[in-house]
Amino acid sequence: MAHSKNRATDGKITYPPGVKEISDKISKEEMVRRLKMVVKTFMDMDQDSEEEKELYLNLALHLASDFFLKHPDKDVRLLVACCLADIFRIYAPEAPYTSPDKLKDIFMFITRQLKGLEDTKSAQFNRYFYLLENIAWVKSYNICFELEDSNEIFTQLYRTLFQVINNGHNQKVHMHMVDLMSSIVCEGDSVSQELLDTVLVNLVPAHKNLNKQAYDLAKALLKRTAQAIEPYITNFFNQVLMLGKTSVSDLSEHVFDLILELYNIDSHLLLSVLPQLEFKLKSNDNDERLQVVKLLAKMFGAKDSELASQNKPLWQCYLGRFNDIHVPVRLECVKFASHCLMNHPDLAKDLTEYLKVRSHDPEEAIRHDVIVSIVTASKKDLSLVNDHLLNFVRERTLDKRWRVRKEAMMGLAQIYKKYALQAEAGKEAAKQISWIKDKLLHIYYQNSIDDRLLVERIFAQYLVPHNLETTERMKCLYYLYATLDGNAVKALNEMWKCQNMLRHHVKDLLDLIKQPKSDSYSKAVFSKVMVITRNLPDPGKTQDFVKKLAQVLEEDEKIRKQLETLVSPSCSCKQAEVCVKEITKKLGSPKQPSNPFLEMVKFLLERIAPVHIDTESISALIKQVNKSIEGTADDEDEGVPTEQAIRAGLELLKVLSFTHPVSFHSAETFESLLGCLKMDDEKVAEAALQIFKNTGSKLEESFPHIKSVLLPVLQHKAKKCPPRQAKYAIHCIHAMFSNRDTHFAQIFEPLHKSLDTDNMEQLITPLTTLGHLAMLAPEQFAAPLKSLVANFIVKDLLMNDRIPGKKTTKLWVTDDEVSPETLAKIQGLKLMVRWLLGVKNNQSKSGNSTLRMLTAILSSDGDLTEQGKMGKPDMSRLRLAAGCAVLRLAQEPCYHEIITLEQYQLCALVINDECYQVRQAFAQKLQKGLCRLRLPLEYLAVFTLCAKDPVKERRAHARQCLVKNINLRREYLKQHAAVSEKLISLLPEYVVPYAIHLLVHDPDYVKVQDIEQLKDIKEALWFVLEILMAKNENNSHAFIRKMVENIKQTKDGQCPDDPKINEKLYTVCDVAMNIVISKSTTYSLESPKDPVLPARYFTQPDKNFSNTKNYLPPEMKSFFTPGKPKAANVLGAVNKPLSATGKLQTKLSRMETTSNASSNSNPSSPGRSKGRLVSQIMSKVDYRNKVLHNALYRSPSETEKPSRGRKRGAAANQDDKGLESKPKRGRKKAANTSTDDAKDQWGEDSSMVEATLETEDEQNSPPKRGRRGRPPKSAASKDETPSKGRRGRKKTAPPADEENEEEQEEEEDDEDDAGSENMEVKPKGRRGRKPSGGRSRAAAKQEEESEEEMDIAQQSEDEEDESMDSSPKVSFLSPETLIVMENQVRR
Repeated sequence: MAHSKNRATDGKITYPPGVKEISDKISKEEMVRRLKMVVKTFMDMDQDSEEEKELYLNLALHLASDFFLKHPDKDVRLLVACCLADIFRIYAPEAPYTSPDKLKDIFMFITRQLKGLEDTKSAQFNRYFYLLENIAWVKSYNICFELEDSNEIFTQLYRTLFQVINNGHNQKVHMHMVDLMSSIVCEGDSVSQELLDTVLVNLVPAHKNLNKQAYDLAKALLKRTAQAIEPYITNFFNQVLMLGKTSVSDLSEHVFDLILELYNIDSHLLLSVLPQLEFKLKSNDNDERLQVVKLLAKMFGAKDSELASQNKPLWQCYLGRFNDIHVPVRLECVKFASHCLMNHPDLAKDLTEYLKVRSHDPEEAIRHDVIVSIVTASKKDLSLVNDHLLNFVRERTLDKRWRVRKEAMMGLAQIYKKYALQAEAGKEAAKQISWIKDKLLHIYYQNSIDDRLLVERIFAQYLVPHNLETTERMKCLYYLYATLDGNAVKALNEMWKCQNMLRHHVKDLLDLIKQPKSDSYSKAVFSKVMVITRNLPDPGKTQDFVKKLAQVLEEDEKIRKQLETLVSPSCSCKQAEVCVKEITKKLGSPKQPSNPFLEMVKFLLERIAPVHIDTESISALIKQVNKSIEGTADDEDEGVPTEQAIRAGLELLKVLSFTHPVSFHSAETFESLLGCLKMDDEKVAEAALQIFKNTGSKLEESFPHIKSVLLPVLQHKAKKCPPRQAKYAIHCIHAMFSNRDTHFAQIFEPLHKSLDTDNMEQLITPLTTLGHLAMLAPEQFAAPLKSLVANFIVKDLLMNDRIPGKKTTKLWVTDDEVSPETLAKIQGLKLMVRWLLGVKNNQSKSGNSTLRMLTAILSSDGDLTEQGKMGKPDMSRLRLAAGCAVLRLAQEPCYHEIITLEQYQLCALVINDECYQVRQAFAQKLQKGLCRLRLPLEYLAVFTLCAKDPVKERRAHARQCLVKNINLRREYLKQHAAVSEKLISLLPEYVVPYAIHLLVHDPDYVKVQDIEQLKDIKEALWFVLEILMAKNENNSHAFIRKMVENIKQTKDGQCPDDPKINEKLYTVCDVAMNIVISKSTTYSLESPKDPVLPARYFTQPDKNFSNTKNYLPPEMKSFFTPGKPKAANVLGAVNKPLSATGKLQTKLSRMETTSNASSNSNPSSPGRSKGRLVSQIMSKVDYRNKVLHNALYRSPSETEKPSRGRKRGAAANQDDKGLESKPKRGRKKAANTSTDDAKDQWGEDSSMVEATLETEDEQNSPPKRGRRGRPPKSAASKDETPSKGRRGRKKTAPPADEENEEEQEEEEDDEDDAGSENMEVKPKGRRGRKPSGGRSRAAAKQEEESEEEMDIAQQSEDEEDESMDSSPKVSFLSPETLIVMENQVRR
């Protein structure tokens, strides 16, 4: 209900008079007593009691919490179920629960309680009867129709009712059961085969004799629902009897028994089953059926034929031949479809379902012809085909076979050009197929180079035809870009970047060819040839052709000059066309019509030729933007709001300024951009500044009159405009003007002198500007910057809280709600970091001081002064800023060296922050640094801490990040064999020691032998080991095993003399060893290399010490389930949007009290395997113990062959985590992270209050939580209380090219603050939808059902027709990185 959410936000639960709070803190008996009073209250309420409904809404929500739904006491569960049933009655027709997952949990819970009806002599039977009567009368289960899992809910309900019915039940129980089940059939959209089987199985004689009451119940249900259920029964018999498909149901072998029973119950149920089928169409002779099909195809397809309407049985029988066993028969039917669609549009509905099935046909030719038939009809008249038919073509763009994909993509492109560009059928038709452009561009994220090349060709020929006149072409591009969805825009940008990169590679090859020949020349040419080859189809064959092309370029100067012109930045579109024609003409041969070499050259030329963008095109595009600004464009006619068109146009120009900067070099273009700088729209001005920065390198000398006007504008923006504009203005001056020092001084001095903490709003822009000046010109302002940082930033700004923050329980607010003081402090932190990044050395020890300051912020929860003035959202912002600042500094080697292990661990804990948005944004920053290979490998281990994040999407995102980084590093090592000396910093397996060390020092790991804590350690290790062990490349399993063994022979490098820490280290090593042993069959082989352990983290091994002790408690053995790790097929998934925006959450949900039960990274992981019998372990326990003993107790040098064929052991069920309060996290505080040291290092005298954890009133603060949503560690000692965790999140943004990385990073830093309204305020969020495998789950299910209508000896469609992933894989990788990963992706 729309109002429910608003009323529930206060979180206050009102209980009926006389009822006290119901929580886990009261006894079971007291809870039952209070619940009975609640039941009585709800029982007495009716639907008209609006005030009471309003009053008890939060109580209704509270009763649906996991605490009650999973309560161990059956009396509590029964009373809660009765309450929930009454709640559905009172609040009908709209339930107060809006989450699909929650509704599913509730109804599955109620269904389980109905099992109590079985015991009619039970003292609680009347309550069970009341529950049944209530839900039957209200028809509560009808709410589930809209749920994805409705079939599962209904099936479980039917099974339960048929199981509990017995002769002890009276007629009322029987009647209510029939009422309840019949409403689902009669009022639902469909009856699944599984649900139908649940009813029909009771008619089978064996079941009938076993439970006569269940038979009577099924009989009454079928009589009541005869009309509604008849189509599904008919479909069942048609598939089993007529098509011979026995796999459609487990009841197929009882088909004749069922027919008899159903006929006796109600003959109308079989009206469509009994008629005799046409003989010829069911002939056993393939050729005979084919001839009949051809004849009927002509008869039905004739233009004026009415045979289909006159003889519907024959028509339907003919349609059945679409599913014929004989391939030519099905092929003939599919070819007939286009004539039928064009001549008989009224039959399109009949054909749709059959064409849908055939679009998934195992035969490639049939799938291909389905596409041809639909596209042919569409091109004749779009109204002849419905959206479903076009959707079949859409699905086939992801077909397994290239021929089918190509036909589908080209067909959609032709339809789009005809009806969207040429508008042959009007605006409505154009709107109907507007999705085509997005879908085609999404395919650019597929792994196949053929798909990507075809997308580029389609873009050039159909989406924005290159042969259009320049003005018209740019108008087409302008409005296309403005109407694309986000993923399609990123795909188009990526396409231009890849083409531009390939142009540079070809240009490099041409430059190499001009050089004198030498040994290095040959190697350089070969290397460049290999790079170009990877950008063309079939690299194996193409390599020889590219070599041949290089040889031709050496010998033929004319072709070389033409190619040089083509790749020149100043090449116009017309010149490009001429060059392409000349080169292909020169290389072509009339005597050789099929020339593979020429085809390869055409592919290459097609990718590098600038057929869309040149100086004239940019000028036309600028004019189009100006028209929108002036209000004279056709924006509204094109269906684009003017403001959206202007922004999209500037974004388009910004992208093109990266790939075609020379094309912007015209006075007209720069003057238009100057006009954009003066607009009020901040986004427009920002885009214009970025375009100037990218294209203005020669502006000073070529356009002095533009410079004289632009410079004052830039200086003004650097001083007075919003922070992002100020930042871009500084970078523009740095990139465009030669005497930048003078200009920087003119900006720096007045800003430096005007800094004043009395007006925080006016402080943000100056700090941003000074920060970027400090990064770009650190030497120029060395002295004032040091004084600025020490005296103003640290002493005046960071060490003082002037304005008390708002008292709120929220952990995060949008940007416009963040206090100016907090924003200023964040910019102050960024200024310090940018200054250090500019200096790039730690000679003045400023890096140490800054790191101590940052870790002091983290250890004080963001409240550096610890005066309690700051609000929780402000503290979250500062924690995020401090954590990200440490990550930025860690990317510089000089600062990475001085980050202590305590500081590293404190930074890592930010990924477990209590605030969802902090966790989110920090993880994205961490991922960016790792993907660029800028952050050291130990930071990859930070993702292991996400294993127990309470939010599923955060765990999934962390896993995807691990997959992406591991694959990236492996591919990098394959492509750069010479970096073997840096193996310890690149080889992904070396993340294991860092992960072990991080988990050893995890504040949640308190008691060394605690089973629950060890299970958490195991899950965290498996989180990363599962991905590392998915592929046993170069015997990596043995390498990991050897590495763990070596660690066990060392001591902790951080606390070498602490026996408890060392015991933790050895215990975690044993956990890791058990995982490797249980998941690998090759762990005992010889390690390919002797691992090198990081010296900072572990001491040198003592040669006189051999640690063979097993530190794990015996109970842990059962938690290591044997089994091979599943391959991590998540390539590219990390780059796509992780979730839909969540709904606004209540107070409790905002605190992320999500259950972590069964939430491990993979269904095969130890913690996810549930319900295994203990006997399965015990049968092999002696054998398993022997294997584990041999592996754990041998010396590191010993190796032993593993035993194979071990049975899976039992895994422990995860206990559900309730919505209980968690302890606040206290971070470890090293001595050098105190704020006193931070101030002293900056030369300050004032002292700070020691770090303390405030005890907050529960009514005014969020519930305290242990990190990763764990319950309080009851077994922990008082002095070892687990500390509080934090969480956060920020949407991903596309990365910059390598040459603009640092600048782009600065832009992304500001986006964290300036764009957080785009951040999902979604602590819990809805469950993320899994990427579809080429089609939706429902579509796949319907396909399977339809496929079974074929008379085929069932070929598995999974073997014949695996579709590619239909989700757009939005890649934020640079083109170079994409190419590095290409081989892995293709595999």
